[in-house]
Amino acid sequence: MSGRPLADDPRREGFAEQLWQRRQRRGVTREEARARMLQPEYFASMLAGTGAVDALIMGANQHYPRAIRPALEAVGAKPGATVAGIYMLVLQQGVYFFADCTVNIDPDAATLAEIARVTADFVERLGLVPRVAMLSFSNFGSARHPHSEKVAEAVRLLRARHPALQVDGEMQADTAVADDILARFYPFSRLDRPANVLIFPDLGAANIAYKLLDRLGGAQAIGPILVGMAAPVHVLQRGSGVDAVVNLAVVAAVDALDRRQRPATPLIP
Repeated sequence: MSGRPLADDPRREGFAEQLWQRRQRRGVTREEARARMLQPEYFASMLAGTGAVDALIMGANQHYPRAIRPALEAVGAKPGATVAGIYMLVLQQGVYFFADCTVNIDPDAATLAEIARVTADFVERLGLVPRVAMLSFSNFGSARHPHSEKVAEAVRLLRARHPALQVDGEMQADTAVADDILARFYPFSRLDRPANVLIFPDLGAANIAYKLLDRLGGAQAIGPILVGMAAPVHVLQRGSGVDAVVNLAVVAAVDALDRRQRPATPLIP
């Protein structure tokens, strides 16, 4: 995008045709696809999706749902993956990864398991060992309810599909991060140390938790980092400051470099 009007860019028609092919059974006509290619967010998403640019960040001046829609429509998820939004919370105690903070409002057990998998994959690609806690208001069956049972079912699915992944739950948030609670009351837990990956039961819980830690708990929140996407595309929260833009740009660059070095190689079998 060299400053020329999008209407004059020779790639516009080809991008519109590709978008129409992707979305024709989702109610998008050819004319609508052409019109969307006049919007910078859609055109930039196609640049990322086709590999014309290495990575893309956008959204600082838009509401998040509107900003992420072009990325989901033009790029979408990797085959078999679920898109989720991670926040990396840097605290004095260490670094924690919260998911899903931005995309899936009320995931079912299967989606929750996939959110955990793509988050753990991202953490492992950073060179860290993911220790995954599936959070709830219940500790290992202490409070029977469909909400807590959904989380327990997600744990069962994860263990069946990814037996090498260190994951446990359902558990309360303090249980997940406090070594003394785990060791004293739940010595059977498969977490050998407190969790560094916290998977919340719904978007509301995750979004509230990271924002409170960011504003009141002294944490540095880096994100949202989109995982599960078919290309390195990341969407800022509206009103993000310079530090947030720079941090996410670094994440996007690392994401792009990692994909170039290890294309389509899952780190968790």
